[in-house]
Amino acid sequence: MQKNFRQNGIFGTPRNSFSWFCLCMFFLLLSTINLHAQEVSASVDTTTIKIGEQITYELSVEAAREDLVVFPEGQTFSPLEMIEAYAIDTSEISDRYRLTREYALTQFDSGSYTIPRQLVLINDREFRTDSFLVVVNDVVVDTTKQKMFPIKPAVEVPPAFGIPSWLWWLLGIIILGVVIYLLYRSRKKRKEAAKQLPPYERALFELKQLDDSHLLEQREIKEYYSQLSAAVRRYLDGDIYDHALESTTNELIAYLEAERDRGRLKLENTTIGRLKEILERADLAKFANSRPDVLTAKEDRSSVENVIKDTKASIPQPTEEELLRDREYRERLERKKKVKKIILGIVAVVILISAGAAYLISTRGFEYFTDTYIGNSSKEMLESEWISSEYGTPSVTIATPDVLVRNVSDTSGMAAGKETFNYGSLESNLFVSINTRSAGEDFNLESAVEEVYTYLEKRGAKNIITKQEEITTINGAEGLKIFGTMTFQKNEKSQPVSKEYSILNFGMGEGYQQVVMIYNEADKYADEIAQRITTSVELINKAN
Repeated sequence: MQKNFRQNGIFGTPRNSFSWFCLCMFFLLLSTINLHAQEVSASVDTTTIKIGEQITYELSVEAAREDLVVFPEGQTFSPLEMIEAYAIDTSEISDRYRLTREYALTQFDSGSYTIPRQLVLINDREFRTDSFLVVVNDVVVDTTKQKMFPIKPAVEVPPAFGIPSWLWWLLGIIILGVVIYLLYRSRKKRKEAAKQLPPYERALFELKQLDDSHLLEQREIKEYYSQLSAAVRRYLDGDIYDHALESTTNELIAYLEAERDRGRLKLENTTIGRLKEILERADLAKFANSRPDVLTAKEDRSSVENVIKDTKASIPQPTEEELLRDREYRERLERKKKVKKIILGIVAVVILISAGAAYLISTRGFEYFTDTYIGNSSKEMLESEWISSEYGTPSVTIATPDVLVRNVSDTSGMAAGKETFNYGSLESNLFVSINTRSAGEDFNLESAVEEVYTYLEKRGAKNIITKQEEITTINGAEGLKIFGTMTFQKNEKSQPVSKEYSILNFGMGEGYQQVVMIYNEADKYADEIAQRITTSVELINKAN
């Protein structure tokens, strides 16, 4: 299929026949010269293809050697998609050049499409080709010759990354072990705290245990004196001298006498002397195999109890300031214990939450985890209660996550319509706009769609790719859907975002309705929202 186009001038009508004849001959000669000097032609190898097949679109230009020729670049063949632009082929014809360039085009949706007129520049002059109608057919499968197979059962798709099941068991055992250990340790500490007695009560308790040990009946004199001296030394270590356990008998007695002389202990000389005598006898029994008789041992046991009681009574009572410091110290220790328990509890909770999050991510995927537990505005919008409402004149009824707001401030809207209603913004995950025009206005569908593109380009849209198809609403109204992708960048500092868009165009009588939806390409929930809005569109011609 070949079509030629020539650039002709415009001229008036001469007043006499001779002048008219001369002018005609002159302009005819000039037109013939231009015809041979510059000629543009376009052709396609076929006008019927199947989905995904290619069309070879050829542009041929004949021009003088010194002419500058510019062929179309980019996606100028929309709604068909240009796959490849081949190199320009040059050949000589007499004193001119013939420049030929081929383009590979295709379409992945069935339907009838028009290849738009293409612009070719020769120097400063514009030449346009004619358009071509192309039919894209579905691929029909002959089921009578194709062998049929039963439907295969559903197969679970493994996650992108997985964790072995044994690792989960190991992690669970470790966590359980940590919890049991913390509980056991806490219980043990509580028991130890319950058994912890002040030094005086502990000393009397140890003496009572010594009486019940029957060491004297068994003639275990060495062990008896060892426990007896340990009981009195532990008491002195807790209440009087914190080195009483590791001090020798002479060192301990010297310390008690020094404290008595300083007035810190009100001990009698007889009490200190009696204690010295018992400790020396205990040292002989432990280290020199001395064996005091049972009666002496029993008397020493009674004397130790009296020494402990006298020593307890000799300790000066603490002042109010000392009692206050001691109470503050104990409270500080209690606070530290509580903080430690809280930290351990928080660590245990963090471990459990981390283990649960890791399990969900490995089994359900990271996207499911973030959408369900962290939150996704598009998912919340999709699952919320939608509102169905009527907008504009002629009216459009659609369901949206929220009510669209009438736009009264933006006079340079996407369409020069009388009424515009918007939801969201171009920067958000979802933007919806409805534009309506009343009957009787001058209207051109191509201009209305072009105004949408102009509106988007002014606000940062680039690389807009377009497709189109016919649609039918739920109440049988037919319309044209123009859709595709684009890149949106609000300003130089912001990151570019890939978005998808759909422009639904309808006409009711002489009126016009347009629904525009723009959403993030990577947002699957926004895509579901757009599809749901599209299926909810309903047009009612109230004039009928």
